[in-house]
Order: sequence, then C-alpha cells, then structure tokens
Amino acid sequence: MLLVSVSFLLGAASASADRLERHFKVEAHPVVTIHNPNGTIVVRAWTKSEVMVVATRATPQIEVFVEQTGNRVDILTHQVSGAAAPEDLRADYEISVPENAELEIHDDSGGVNVSNVLGDMNVETIAADVAVQDAAGYLTVKTVGGAFQCLRCAGRLEVSSISGSFRLIDLRSYSVRAQTSTGNILFNGAFLPNASYHLKNYSGVIEVRFSPGDSFDISATSLKGKVHNEASLTPSSHRHFIPRFGNALFGSFNAGRAKVELSSFDGTISILKRD
Repeated sequence: MLLVSVSFLLGAASASADRLERHFKVEAHPVVTIHNPNGTIVVRAWTKSEVMVVATRATPQIEVFVEQTGNRVDILTHQVSGAAAPEDLRADYEISVPENAELEIHDDSGGVNVSNVLGDMNVETIAADVAVQDAAGYLTVKTVGGAFQCLRCAGRLEVSSISGSFRLIDLRSYSVRAQTSTGNILFNGAFLPNASYHLKNYSGVIEVRFSPGDSFDISATSLKGKVHNEASLTPSSHRHFIPRFGNALFGSFNAGRAKVELSSFDGTISILKRD
C-alpha cells in the first residue's frame, strides 16, 4: 500500500504554465476524485498501473490542485479571486486511469465523458452533460439539467435528474433505475433474466425498444398521458396496482423473465419494436 502524499499545484504564481501533466503510480482499485466548477472532464481507462492527469486552465483566476494520498488521487479546481467571470473559471481535464479504478466526479457545467472504466462511479453535475461508454460497475449519476447517455454499460445503474434526458443504449445492466422530471428517457438494451428496469418521469416521453427474443413482465402507467404498445402481451401472473384514472398496460412478453416498470404523470409511454 502506498503511504506517501504527493501534491502538485498549477496556480497564480505560475501564470505562464497553464497546462499541468502529472503521473501517479497506484495499486489495484485506486480511487480518483475530481471537483471542477466548469469545464470538460474526459476519463479513459488504460492498462498501466498509473493515473495520468492532464489539466488545462483558462486563466490564472483558478488553481489546479492534484494530490495523491496512498491509493487515492484527488483533483480540485479552486477559484483564486472572488471577482472572476464564469468563463474564467474553466479548467479542462484529460485523465487516464486503470480499468478497475473507482471514480467520484463533480462538474457543475461543461461535460463529463468516461470510457472503459470497470470500477464503481459516482457522477454529479448541475448543467454538465454526462456520457459513459463500456462501463461495468455500480454507476450513480445525478444532474440538475444535464443530459445522460450510457452506451454498452453493464452492472447496476441509478440515474436521476430534474430536466435532463436519458439515452440508455445497448445496455446489459441487471438493475436500472432512471428518473427525471421533465426529460425524455430512451431504453434500447437487453432485458436480462431476473433483472429489473424502472423508468419514471413527470412529463416527456419514455420509449422502450424490444426484440422478438426478449422476455419481460411489464407495467406501464401514465396518469394523464398515453401508452402506446407494439408488444403482444399475455396476462401477467404478477399483481399490479391498477390506477382508477389514466392509461395503464400490464402483461408478459414471452416468459416474462425480466421486470419492467414504466410510469409517468402526463408523459407518453411507448413500447416499440426494435428496428
């Protein structure tokens, strides 16, 4: 276990050096945290037992602080002056980590993109969009207005937003919980046996795509919206709460091996055949 603490600072004293590159040797399952008020964060996995951080700041109004303590690397963008414009507080990061790294990312605005990281991830943003590809750990994402896309993800997924929309494409996740107030939700992935999928919004569109070989038990309810269905369902053996008002759909497709729950207040729910 690494016990040393090493820190580097890109600050006001080195105004000409607006790019920082540092390398940190780590053991298996390192933890990497990033706190950034504005800018893009790109994280990619590689085969080295090393974390590489490349940071570029917009102006000397901010400091970039990077520290290693044991098997943990912390990255922080810090405001130097209290009278800085929002565009002056931007820092962009390109970070390479081992595949089994665990990530904790906070980015208010800009964007977050993570590829091929298999460890657990927690991502929180305000307006920044989040895109994740080929992840396999426990992934939790919270945004206020940022959109979220998950491509070829596995493992467990929990995502929530106030106005962001979600695109869940080619998923092989055994547990999915996605909730947004005014955004749209698209699910176009595999329905794994004994897996559960819960998609919910207040308004907007919830669209689920299925193939002839899929197997799921589904409940879809919209209190004031419509429910469109292209799946040939048989009566479900599970008990479902049937609302007195609104539109509801219940049934099993093939053997009903996965559990799918779709709910909206006044949005449209569509269960459509995959192209």
